[in-house]
Amino acid sequence: MTAPRLPASADEIDASWLAQATGLRVREARLERFAVGIGVASALYRARLEGEGCPPSVVVKLPALDEAARFTSTVLQMYRREVGFFTALRHMCPVRTPRCWYGDVDDAGAGFVLVLEDLDGMRVVDQNAGMTPDDAGRAVDGLAAMQARWWGEGEALAAAGTTISLGDPIYPAILPTVFREGWDKVTGEMTLPASILAIGPRFPDAVAPLLASLVHGPQTLAHGDYRADNLLFGPDDELAVLDFQLIGSGTGAYDLAYLVTQSLDADVASRMERELFARWMDGLRAGGVSRDALDERALWGHYRTAALFCLAYPVVASRGMDLADPRQRALVGHMSTRFDRAVTELRLADLL
Repeated sequence: MTAPRLPASADEIDASWLAQATGLRVREARLERFAVGIGVASALYRARLEGEGCPPSVVVKLPALDEAARFTSTVLQMYRREVGFFTALRHMCPVRTPRCWYGDVDDAGAGFVLVLEDLDGMRVVDQNAGMTPDDAGRAVDGLAAMQARWWGEGEALAAAGTTISLGDPIYPAILPTVFREGWDKVTGEMTLPASILAIGPRFPDAVAPLLASLVHGPQTLAHGDYRADNLLFGPDDELAVLDFQLIGSGTGAYDLAYLVTQSLDADVASRMERELFARWMDGLRAGGVSRDALDERALWGHYRTAALFCLAYPVVASRGMDLADPRQRALVGHMSTRFDRAVTELRLADLL
């Protein structure tokens, strides 16, 4: 079957294109954009399908409409990484992810398309609302299962080009600049906690050493954006994980720190942080990681370091956000408030 032409925009995706991409007998397709203000690095569309044997709908993922978000995503090879996950790694993942009907990316990594299974029936957790303790526990269990599958294989994944190491030179080359741009935008339009205002100006110079420290010890697949908005929940403890644009190789504590410090409200994180860390360790052991490969003290140190680095997420993402939009502004605000809690309780400023 001849591959369809990579679409330049959603206007080029119709029933004929989808039929060629998926092999489905699509007779009619109606596209509607969704997740506006939730997805920052990409534009998401739901295609309602009619035709023999077709699912009711599929999700089509395309480059971000915002120029700044699209630039950052291209430079950091985010579109290439996600297509790579769905074409090379998804079949090995022990946690549910959407079926991939089709994926393609151009040579420059700037244009891409994914046609994915629509998991619309699963429960969504709004990151602004914060995760409940039960959902947080299920998310940690899924994370441990996923990381156990690739524990000790992170360096090989990066060498094969499937992931990018957290210690890759691309990050200190790009992130300080885009962080400063996001910092100017956020501080110009929002009031941030004093702890963040004290750390922010020092953060760009800390990017390289922080990330370099997160590739010591056993490396695994890091999801890179493991947060509430990228997780779906079903009955019987079923978990589905979305959005693999930032997959990398490094310490497993990276994803755990991001989840706990920025997807749980401050009071929940304060109460459950150590419990969730222990649950994650237990999950790794249950997934086959030997006790000798789990240095709890070192991993807790990685957890704190990753928690500090996670300031990059709301600040850099804000470059492609409309901070006048209530949902997007609230997301940056909540992530900042939760980071403030982590700074105090984990003594993150000491790491600078």
